[in-house]
Amino acid sequence: MKIHGLQKMTLLDYPGKVACTVFFGGCDLRCPFCHNSALWDEAAPAALDDRALLDFLRRRRGLLDGVAVTGGEPLLRDLAPLLAEIKALGYPVKLDTNGFHPGRLRALLEAGLVDYVAVDIKNSPVRYAETVGLPSLDLSPLRESAALLLGGGAPDYEFRTTAVDELHSAVDFRAIGEWIKGARRWFLQAFADRDSVPFSGLHPPSPALLAEYLDIVRPFVGYAALRGADTTCEQ
Repeated sequence: MKIHGLQKMTLLDYPGKVACTVFFGGCDLRCPFCHNSALWDEAAPAALDDRALLDFLRRRRGLLDGVAVTGGEPLLRDLAPLLAEIKALGYPVKLDTNGFHPGRLRALLEAGLVDYVAVDIKNSPVRYAETVGLPSLDLSPLRESAALLLGGGAPDYEFRTTAVDELHSAVDFRAIGEWIKGARRWFLQAFADRDSVPFSGLHPPSPALLAEYLDIVRPFVGYAALRGADTTCEQ
């Protein structure tokens, strides 16, 4: 299996754990604020394969506490065989996903192959297609994934939203809060521009607006917090 990147150690990508981050290429969204647009194409050159990854993880036992799997969109492929081998090495697994593949998400959870799920809620339903760079979008798969997590289908999970000044408003964040009402936790991330972002002219909201957005969603969820600048494609 092609793996398009490996961050050998991170304190940020798996809450509470010293982890490595595994990047898979390919994505079915085209978010204009994406930091990992180089991974949109699954045919991009691989950095390593699954055998090399597993060899690395064997050597790092006792040094790493977990493995974070991200992209791109990891659930464009069947991850079950690889995650089973990672779990057999004793590592808990965190999965980042855009939520548009609920069948594969459910199968991994039911098989006990994922310990923590992070699903992006990129915007209010009425602005979702615009925010992910598509002319139209069926949100029912994402709604199914969100309902799965809200219904206790994962051992642990979070929702998160990357705020972009040109794409979000207070009205949108109220709709997000209503959508994920009862969630265990939600993180707000401020967009940060980089050379890898595919579209220019985007900006983070002001600190005052970020605080306002956080306050809007906080009553709907168990825990809400502002997280540092976006570091992934935010599936």
